[in-house]
Amino acid sequence: MEVGIEVTCEDLFNGRCWKVCYAYATFVARHPGGEKVHLRQLVPRTQAEQAEHSVAAERRRMRLIHHDIMKDILNNESFQKSITEGFYIRQLSSGTESQDLQEAVPTERTQVESVELVLPTHANHQVNTFGGQIMAWMENVATIAASRLCNAHPTLKAIDMFHFRGPSSVGDRLVLKAIVNNTFMNSMEVGVCAEAYKGEEPLRHINSAFMTFEVLDEAGRPRTLPPIRPEPTEGKRRYQEAIARKKIRLDRKYIISCKQTEMPLSVPWDPSNQVYLSYNNVFALKMLAARDNWVLNHEKNQVSLYTMEEDKSLCFKVEAEVAVPAATAFLLLSDLTCRQEWDRHYNLCELITKVDEDDMIYRVVTPSVSEAGKVQDFVLMASRRPPCDRGDPYVVALRSVTLPTHQPTEDVNRGEVMCAGFTIYDISSSTAKITYYNQASAEVLPYISTDIAGLSSSFYSSFLSCSRFLLEHKADAPATNLVSTAL
Repeated sequence: MEVGIEVTCEDLFNGRCWKVCYAYATFVARHPGGEKVHLRQLVPRTQAEQAEHSVAAERRRMRLIHHDIMKDILNNESFQKSITEGFYIRQLSSGTESQDLQEAVPTERTQVESVELVLPTHANHQVNTFGGQIMAWMENVATIAASRLCNAHPTLKAIDMFHFRGPSSVGDRLVLKAIVNNTFMNSMEVGVCAEAYKGEEPLRHINSAFMTFEVLDEAGRPRTLPPIRPEPTEGKRRYQEAIARKKIRLDRKYIISCKQTEMPLSVPWDPSNQVYLSYNNVFALKMLAARDNWVLNHEKNQVSLYTMEEDKSLCFKVEAEVAVPAATAFLLLSDLTCRQEWDRHYNLCELITKVDEDDMIYRVVTPSVSEAGKVQDFVLMASRRPPCDRGDPYVVALRSVTLPTHQPTEDVNRGEVMCAGFTIYDISSSTAKITYYNQASAEVLPYISTDIAGLSSSFYSSFLSCSRFLLEHKADAPATNLVSTAL
């Protein structure tokens, strides 16, 4: 189990503002006597804090399954084949031809080892070594290892998977080891580990990280780096894992870092990027729900339609209370195959892939928006999450993905969904507040435009059908004790 706290840092006028986002079961710090420090529960006070708290739990979920993602990629047959044939490296190098293997640098030549003595100036008032000091020492040895490959001064670009595995204290000797794991045309990955010992004690592995370096020319452009020749055993393992981490970083950067206007609505899905698609799916819905500039557009019998316009996009939400327990509503609404029973916009919904217990991929067919038009279909990933803490909602997030097995056809218009889904809050043991959100794309807007213009109230009839469905089937929902995997 991962324990500790998540803290974010923001630069404000050349200063720094630190903020605790999430506190986990038990902090890793200890009192001088050795006992663990138990954290008080962090209680968000505002809607913005609640959103940050909830998203922090989602980030933790990603960290916890990172090892499984790496394992799946490394065991993938096509991935192994691509490494053997050399195609994968050329792909990561923007399609250019790989360099002559005769120029390859043996990884042993880049290996660096250094020893540092932890002095009182390197530690806090409880004599534990500052984490920043350990990071600085690790960066030093990594920089030396990188410079041995390129015979120049490298520039640190990124740090991946920095793990504080255990503490060190004043009087410890820290053995710092670094080696170049792989090169990717204009960048290289250096693996670093830190081990500690005192006197005759055995070495304790306390830290590890993977650092990405570039070498810039006089014009500030990244230089081409020579390839490496890994050792047959451990070197080959590090070489392959570096490629897998590179793929994960590219997937993460493409899916999470890009703005909606910089990427297609439908992102290609495959098992290696599943965790980041799932995170982005839930994150986008939680951030949409946390916005405070929703405007009440229409209300009928306590069913409310809100809209929000910004950045050339129109978002809407429909909200009402239903006399059904929140956990029951969550189970029923997260199964999209049931939605055609109450939503007239769902002609058909079929399950394509059950990724895991929390993520499914569906194909949805909707009616044409005009009499002579074609029907529309959507390929949607549904990511469901129970509450990560008290006061957090149940979430069912939806977004479009593309699958090679389900390409668009001529007789059907392929639609796309940017961000949609449900949040479900506990009002009481028998009542839930259900809110449906949609960041309307061109394919979705025609279904709701008359409601937004005040020309109809079909949103009310749809929510009324949803309410009836939940009431009729609440006894059929399995009695499951839903506990978030983020807890």
